[in-house]
Amino acid sequence: MPDSIAPYRREPTAIAHPLDEFYARSGRELPTINRLLPDDVPPPYRSLLVHQNDMTSTLETFHRGRIHLDVVSRDRTNGDYFREVVLRLDGSNKPVEFGAIKINLALFPNTAQERILQERHPLGRILKECGITYHSRPQAFLRIVSDSLMKQLLDLPEAESLYGRRNTLFDPQERPLADIVEILPPVQKQ
Repeated sequence: MPDSIAPYRREPTAIAHPLDEFYARSGRELPTINRLLPDDVPPPYRSLLVHQNDMTSTLETFHRGRIHLDVVSRDRTNGDYFREVVLRLDGSNKPVEFGAIKINLALFPNTAQERILQERHPLGRILKECGITYHSRPQAFLRIVSDSLMKQLLDLPEAESLYGRRNTLFDPQERPLADIVEILPPVQKQ
């Protein structure tokens, strides 16, 4: 396993990074997060999370529609661009993911950087449309008890167990393009 991802395995809160940074900045306590083995992720979440594809195309295929960003908060530090977002279906505005991402902007061409900073489209679409080669390597699969923020952003009437993953996208030189926590709202089998 490359050295660049070894710290994620050693630090207990790393499975929540970069979401943990947004929670810390706002003085919120992280909700209960449990690490799951891939086989312990129940359907239909397993097919949505346990793969090495980007979530944008996976969610657009599952929901049969395009998605856009709703940025909750953002920050830029030392060349990294952080954002906490809800991905929503075009048209209905239905939330299909809550998450946080840390993007190493310096590893992207200028055109992709500009599109990322416009905050309109998910990173997966930008990668595809800009022809950027990458590979996805999930670091952990998660079960999260929704807190008040997640309930609000995902339109949940009460606390529920949600499923997600901690993922890293790498360029061909094994440099991390992005670290991502992706949390799905309850979904029905389709």
